[in-house]
Amino acid sequence: MIDAVGHPSSLLLLGGTSEIGLAIAERYLADGPVRVVLAGRQSPRLADAAARLQRAGGHVETVEFDAKDAAVHTEAVRKAFAGGDIDVAVVAFGLLGDQEKAWQDIDVAVELAEVNYVATVSVGVALAAEFRRQGHGHVVALSSVAGERARRSNFVYGSTKAGMDAFYTGLTEALRGEGIGVTIVRPGFVKTKMTAGMDSAPLATTPEEVARITVDAVTKRRELVWAPAQFRYVMSVLRHIPRPIFRRLPV
Repeated sequence: MIDAVGHPSSLLLLGGTSEIGLAIAERYLADGPVRVVLAGRQSPRLADAAARLQRAGGHVETVEFDAKDAAVHTEAVRKAFAGGDIDVAVVAFGLLGDQEKAWQDIDVAVELAEVNYVATVSVGVALAAEFRRQGHGHVVALSSVAGERARRSNFVYGSTKAGMDAFYTGLTEALRGEGIGVTIVRPGFVKTKMTAGMDSAPLATTPEEVARITVDAVTKRRELVWAPAQFRYVMSVLRHIPRPIFRRLPV
C-alpha cells in the first residue's frame, strides 16, 4: 500500500529500461525500500537497469515483456502482480522514430502506432483488471505534449500519443470510485538517449525533473500534469491558434 506520505511498497515499470521510468523508481527509492518489477525484453540493458536500481536499494525483479507482442501483455502483468500487490504501475515504453519516414513508410508508421497506442491500451486494460482485483493502486501513463496538437514535424508520433492520452483520460473516469488512481504525465522535450543528437527545444527538461513532477502528482493524486508545468499554458495557447497561423510557427 502507498503509505501516508505517498511512499509505495512496490512499483511496476512497464518499459524496464525507460530513463524516465528508472528516474521515477530512483526517486521513490531515495525515500525508502521499494520492491521494483522491471518489465522488458531480456537484454543487457534490462540487466543494467536492474543492477542500477539494486545499487539504489531496490528489491528488483524482472518480467519478460515485449510491447510489440500484445499476446503476452496480460500474462506479463499477471506475473508482475503474482509476487505481491503492486502499488504504482508506470506505463513508460514508447518509440519516437524517424518522423519523416513515419508518414511515408507503412511499416514505420504501424510500428509507432502499435507500440505507442495499441500496446499502451493493451497493458492499460490488463492493469485495470489487476488493480480492481486487489482493490487499490495507481497507474502512471507517460504521455507527451506532442499529443495535444499535431505538428508537421512529428504528427505521426503526436497522433499515437493523442490516442494513448485519450485512453488513459477515459480510464481515469472508469476507475474513479474504485480506489484506483490514474495520473497522465505530459512531458515536453526530455534529454534522454531517445532524443540524443536532436536539436533541443524550449522548456527542455530531464528524466529526473519529470520523475520529481510524477512522484509529487501521484502523492497528491493529481490526474494530469505537465512537465514542466509551463507547458499547460503554452499548449493552451497553441491549441487555439488558427491553422494558417499555426503552420507558420517554429514549432
